[in-house]
Amino acid sequence: MTYAIIGAGAVGQALAKMFARKGIEVAIASTRAPKALAPLATAIGTTVIPSSLNEAIKADIILLAVPFWAHGEVANTAKDWRGKIIIDVTNAYGVSPSDLGSLPSSAVVAKAFGAAALVKAFNHLPAGVLAQEPSIDGWRRVVFLSSDNDSALPVVSTLVEQLGYAPVNLGRLAEGGLLIQARGNTWAPLIFKDLFKKQA
Repeated sequence: MTYAIIGAGAVGQALAKMFARKGIEVAIASTRAPKALAPLATAIGTTVIPSSLNEAIKADIILLAVPFWAHGEVANTAKDWRGKIIIDVTNAYGVSPSDLGSLPSSAVVAKAFGAAALVKAFNHLPAGVLAQEPSIDGWRRVVFLSSDNDSALPVVSTLVEQLGYAPVNLGRLAEGGLLIQARGNTWAPLIFKDLFKKQA
């Protein structure tokens, strides 16, 4: 599997630190040129590779860490997303439910990426928490997952475990997924819940 992070803000950098901690290679891209991202990538770790957007979207698994409405611009960079897994790390805070057609925000993102499989994950914790070591005294920090794609969920669950976290599946986007999605100017019940699970 190959991995890429789209977005180099606080959340994108926190995600990159997760991969760097485990020595897993990941591309990082944004609207800035790879050369501009190079100092940031170098500071995080040698396995973080600054990339162009067009190169980054060639990865098998893409972590989307951009402002919510920017997902459309990313989706437009490829004609066919078939075979890709998109991990939606966005939050639609401040976006009116009517602007989303009353759909969960991740369902809107999933539509934009067409044939890609979408999994909501990593969005419920602030960047500062995501950047921290996920394992403490035999306990692993929980990462909630939600998806309408049954085949993508185990793949992303495995990645979450490789990164040192404990995956917890909440089910479909319109069900458990709503527990980790902003709606208008309110946060769902599990947003910002920093939970830990005992390692087996």
